[in-house]
Amino acid sequence: MRPIGIITDSHSSITQAQAKVLGILVLPMPFEIGEDQFYEDVTLTREQFFQKLDSGARISTSQPSLADVMAIWDKALESCEQVLYIPISSGLSGSCSTATAIAQEDPYAGRILVVDNGRVSTPLHRSILDALELVQEGYTAGQIKDILEEARDKMVIYVGVQTLEHLKNGGRITPATAALGTILNIKPVLKFDVGTLDTFKKCRGFAKAKKTMLDAIRHDLDTRFKAWYDRGEVYLLAASSSSKEDTDQWVREIREAFPDLDVMCDDLSLGVSCHIGYGGLGIGISCRPKRP
Repeated sequence: MRPIGIITDSHSSITQAQAKVLGILVLPMPFEIGEDQFYEDVTLTREQFFQKLDSGARISTSQPSLADVMAIWDKALESCEQVLYIPISSGLSGSCSTATAIAQEDPYAGRILVVDNGRVSTPLHRSILDALELVQEGYTAGQIKDILEEARDKMVIYVGVQTLEHLKNGGRITPATAALGTILNIKPVLKFDVGTLDTFKKCRGFAKAKKTMLDAIRHDLDTRFKAWYDRGEVYLLAASSSSKEDTDQWVREIREAFPDLDVMCDDLSLGVSCHIGYGGLGIGISCRPKRP
């Protein structure tokens, strides 16, 4: 048996195909669309999701069932002595807290370790890659959990939003604010920081929103993450719910702004895209976790 296995959920932006290559498992997140339930990247493709979203369908996210969580844990434990379960941040979903409670009970106590390091989307993807590196370096499951959670606040991501409709539907802004913002061509920039989602700035036009995000990252590299940047321990991240053409252009703009850094780009997870809508672009930072 392998000593340590890794499971995440589809909020990580890691597809089922990518998971097979990495040697991990990904729990697909459920969505309610009308009266029907779908599972990300299993019974619901990205194209189908955005078609339904653009058609005005009411889409809501929900926690995975306990049966689904335990089933994927049981599958991993068939071939692994211990398993690190690294789901969406507890600040964005109750599923992490529920999993933590289940992991304290038999037959999972001591074998399933739930990691809550405040991540979602590409930062969560990066955490999975960090965990795999730590496994290769010989750290124990308990040590890896501690290392990842210690690095909880060493990340940030900004996302520019093209439409206010889905923020309105999610209750994050009022219908009046959405209507006025549409008239004024307001494109908000949202900030994900340690598991929370807040409005960072309201910009007139999407070009301004992109510049605002690049400026914010530059400021973070010069201040908050300077020590990691100077040591070459910063990962530059990008994310998109937009077209391939717009995504590729965004990555080019990021590389032009930060030519000394590589860029890892993902499709925004559907759980995030549900609130962002089509056309969103994001940029973020994650720091290499500090080894003891």
